[in-house]
Amino acid sequence: MPCLNPAEDPVDARRHRAIAAAIRHLVDHWQDQPGLDELAAVAGMSPFHFQRLFTQWAGISPKRFLQFLTLDNAKRLLAANQSVLDVALDVGLSGPSRLHDLFVACEAMTPGEYKALGGGLTIRWGLHPTPSARRWSPPPSAASAG
Repeated sequence: MPCLNPAEDPVDARRHRAIAAAIRHLVDHWQDQPGLDELAAVAGMSPFHFQRLFTQWAGISPKRFLQFLTLDNAKRLLAANQSVLDVALDVGLSGPSRLHDLFVACEAMTPGEYKALGGGLTIRWGLHPTPSARRWSPPPSAASAG
């Protein structure tokens, strides 16, 4: 676990600066969809070590971080009424199928459904008992809605 105060540990401070540089690189170059090798080089470490350290410090993998940056920009472009094809290409993806996969993986809806503001979507939900949680029953009115 990283030190909460990088100034207290010079090794953690160096790691913190390396991960911060990689995050800055991702934010500045998300449209180029930089890979793990490129990000590791920016951080000055091996891809294996970078992957582990980035995930430890950021809480998500570099790939997932890049997906969220890409998704955020795609949402902005869709809200500006651009076509799904134009948005896919503008955010650095190879085509609309990659944008579709990204939306389904992160938002559980297609880019077209997002662009339509969820119009026509049916949302289903359910409650399931887990080994570590008490079972919860919804009120009768909510039970019939799901």
